[in-house]
Amino acid sequence: MSTRRLTTAQALVDFLAVQYTERDGVHHRLIGATWGIFGHGNVAGVGQALLEAGDAMPYLQGRNEQAMVHAAVGYARRSGRLSAHAVTTSIGPGATNLVTGAALATINHLPVLLLPGDTFATRPAEPVLQQLEVPGQGDISVNDCLRPVSRYFDRINRPEALIPAALRAVRVLTDPAETGAVTLALPQDVQAEAYDWPEEFFAARVWHVRRPAPDPQELDRAAAAVRAARRPLVVAGGGVHHSAAEEALAAFAAATAIPVATTQAGKGSLRHDHPADVGGIGHTGTATADELARTADLVIGVGTRYSDFTTASATLFAHPDVRFLNLNITGFDAHKLGALPLVADARTALEALTGMLADEHRVDPAYEHEYAEAKAAWEKRVDAAYATPDPSARPTQAQVLGLLDELVTDDDILINAAGSLPGDLHKLWRTRSPHQYHVEYGYSCMGYEIPAAIGVQLAAPGSPVWALVGDGTYLMNPTEIVTAVQQELPVKLVVLQNHGYASIGGLSESVGAERFGTAYRHRAADGGFTGPPLPVDLAANAASLGMRVLRAGTVGELREALAVARAQDRPTCVYVETETADTVSGPPPAQAWWDVPVAGTATRPSAARAREEYERHVTDRRSHL
Repeated sequence: MSTRRLTTAQALVDFLAVQYTERDGVHHRLIGATWGIFGHGNVAGVGQALLEAGDAMPYLQGRNEQAMVHAAVGYARRSGRLSAHAVTTSIGPGATNLVTGAALATINHLPVLLLPGDTFATRPAEPVLQQLEVPGQGDISVNDCLRPVSRYFDRINRPEALIPAALRAVRVLTDPAETGAVTLALPQDVQAEAYDWPEEFFAARVWHVRRPAPDPQELDRAAAAVRAARRPLVVAGGGVHHSAAEEALAAFAAATAIPVATTQAGKGSLRHDHPADVGGIGHTGTATADELARTADLVIGVGTRYSDFTTASATLFAHPDVRFLNLNITGFDAHKLGALPLVADARTALEALTGMLADEHRVDPAYEHEYAEAKAAWEKRVDAAYATPDPSARPTQAQVLGLLDELVTDDDILINAAGSLPGDLHKLWRTRSPHQYHVEYGYSCMGYEIPAAIGVQLAAPGSPVWALVGDGTYLMNPTEIVTAVQQELPVKLVVLQNHGYASIGGLSESVGAERFGTAYRHRAADGGFTGPPLPVDLAANAASLGMRVLRAGTVGELREALAVARAQDRPTCVYVETETADTVSGPPPAQAWWDVPVAGTATRPSAARAREEYERHVTDRRSHL
């Protein structure tokens, strides 16, 4: 048998360089590049292997381990999960910094390969630098923190163990039902150990990304449920995008005239101006979608996990006889809410269901007219929130979105993840293409936006990519601006300064906590944080990291700055302080409840009032069995 003598790290890099995916006859390179920050535990192993690999495995330099995973996730999502990135770190804090990013990837079903360094397998001296010692469990390292947030985890304690582990890891990365974070922990001595590898290990492999078809009996039951429904509603989730099922969903909606509401991950499944699109659903949804949800007798979930935001903490679907039909590639999600399951690829299932219903089932014209009128009424509310009658005024957050709405085309991509912006975007944004709306709300992770924009820009080099960032998120993770500058990526960063945590401040007020600890201000005389804003200049900070910065103080200046930023071929930041005064029109309030428990007993009147409101809402919760 022919062999090749390489270190374990060299063998892994060479193996990854020749792995490919295929779906619908189109091939993609599986691992497009490897992100890395080097230290002891990977500098002499994976680092040296990447140096030898050269162009065969492109290397991307990151500044923060968590941010590298976010960038890889952004790349994978924009690549339709058909191409991914690897991330390598040193042992100790470098490895544990991966945990948040890994959780985000796994929750969102997005592939990323994590290659953290690990302590010595041979244990020549203990403890080594940054090693966690656990008395009674000598085989534990800090990398075990990654087990619960990984879809596959293995520790490579011998070179030959890499062969089955690498194959299993790639199988999970390319499985549409199982994919997420995959971790191969690499002890630093094993990384550098030479071994005679069989040449077959380095043969190019193409991993077919399957589209499982629905079971005929499940399909018959699904079609019967749709035919029997009088007020059906589709809830489109991220699985529509993962399956590239947008055209199939549009065809289903055209054939049946069933309205389509979208989760945060599913927004953009239909264009905003499609007659059947009724906008976001749930706590951050539109009045149109939420009212339809309350009266729906059949909810057709397509690729959704039914998070508590989507279901308004199990209070939204209020029809006494409501049933659920769930099209999902995983049986776990397909059976939620006591649903009729249709376990299949979203596109395949939608095409099959449309074929069974075409020309024989369409909703009552009165129902179609009802949601069309409600959709038009909601659009007027969006227009009011976007309106900028005074160009010399300071813009509201909603008006910032409105000015972007005037500017972008189908090619632009908006990225956001946390704070008050996801709610405004879900309710207000008019999505023009399947890839335009990139809001990470499965984990809603502050600090995602800037590194994700880098990953998206790498996957879509011709698209204008906008990272929308509040001041709280910016302060948490701005360092990858340097990476954007180094890679000469023309990402556009919009920093909205409102001097604190606007989203949590509003939530705090609603639950009787009086915005405690949510403002970035000097300590006032009474001990509270109600003094003037801190003298923090985020625009100057972005400029110091290499960005071109455009400051906008008014609506007119912001309109001009956004247009200039869009035309730039270098990383550019637009900085704006937003207006929060009650006299200025803002987005419509939440159209559905969300369960955040309120103190059962308190001396402050605000908390007592909030508890009364909480008890009123919680009685609406129901179990769907």
